[in-house]
Amino acid sequence: MKKLIAASVLAMLVVQPSLAAAPQFDTPAPVAYMEDMSSGSILYQKDADRRMPPASLAKMMTVYVAFDLIKKGELKLDQQFEMQPETWRKWHSQGSTMFLSAGEKVSVADLLYGIVTLSGNDACVVLAEGISGTEPAFVERMNRDAEKIGLKNSHFGTSNGWPDGGVTYVTARDLATLAKATITNFPDLYKKFYSRPDFTWGKTLGAGAAIKQENRDPLLGRVAGADGLKTGHTEEAGYGFTGSAIQNGRRLVMVLAGLGTYGQRAEESVKFMNWGFRSWQAKPIAKKGKKVETAEVQLGTSNHVDLIAGKDLTATLPAGVASEMTLKVAYDGPIKAPIKAGQHIADLVVTAPDMPTQRLPLVAATDVAEAGFFGRVWAGLTGLFGA
Repeated sequence: MKKLIAASVLAMLVVQPSLAAAPQFDTPAPVAYMEDMSSGSILYQKDADRRMPPASLAKMMTVYVAFDLIKKGELKLDQQFEMQPETWRKWHSQGSTMFLSAGEKVSVADLLYGIVTLSGNDACVVLAEGISGTEPAFVERMNRDAEKIGLKNSHFGTSNGWPDGGVTYVTARDLATLAKATITNFPDLYKKFYSRPDFTWGKTLGAGAAIKQENRDPLLGRVAGADGLKTGHTEEAGYGFTGSAIQNGRRLVMVLAGLGTYGQRAEESVKFMNWGFRSWQAKPIAKKGKKVETAEVQLGTSNHVDLIAGKDLTATLPAGVASEMTLKVAYDGPIKAPIKAGQHIADLVVTAPDMPTQRLPLVAATDVAEAGFFGRVWAGLTGLFGA
């Protein structure tokens, strides 16, 4: 049974009602999406579930797979993979390149820089073949991991997003989900690889000089707190970008796709991210560790468990105005034991006029073990006859 109860934390809030609606924004991009990771609130969406070719935005999934293997200890940053001659023949001049040479051995770390910073199609395939033996085998892993992290309307046919007749497709909402999973699951690797302004590799023909290429991320150096993620462009996809920035504890994730020019992508990306920070504000709800409510527990050594904020909880509201908020706690209850401290078992549901519902996670304050045999029998009897 779904439980919905008024939250005790509501007594801490003193806010005045306002008629202000969500701030307006317009973009020529046919596809756009923005989410505040701090609150889980969707600030903007425009055709966010349209299937579309991702171009190089698909490389975010390749990087995610590599990050996951590194975190598990199955892949090392100093591990080296070799550029096979047949791979070089196909990819040395096909779209964006890291300028790898045939037979060259490259570390995983440098390949990741080559993918994230330089958008190297060659780097993607070398990494894919090094990890899984063949690119198709790696793509199978991409799709498995995509399903695990909740990409509900995406499919990958290549490691680098090169046009493949529609086999590879994504949505803006799924790209944002992928960005959030990367940032949340691999914060150290994200910080290491996604905000580098440039990278140098390869040699020009006959000159012997390495080639320096700039990161195409349009937010880096132009929006405070910008630190990723990835641009993409092909004729069929247009110019797209998935980006993120953090300011004063608020992290936003944005997606724009289908724009007409490189310059338009840069301009619209900066405008969009600045709108997200300037037109919206964070409303503190509960500090980390604050008790919000108590939930009923079934078949446990305790009949109740406190619900607390596992992190600082904030709601996202239009900037410069006060809005009337209603807070309720929702969970499927009674919650069955065993329960682990820190386990996400409920949500704080925030509603405000003219705003989408926001759901903030609540976690168990303590462990609750499963009751022994006699405890379960007693619970069953009290359930039948009352306490």
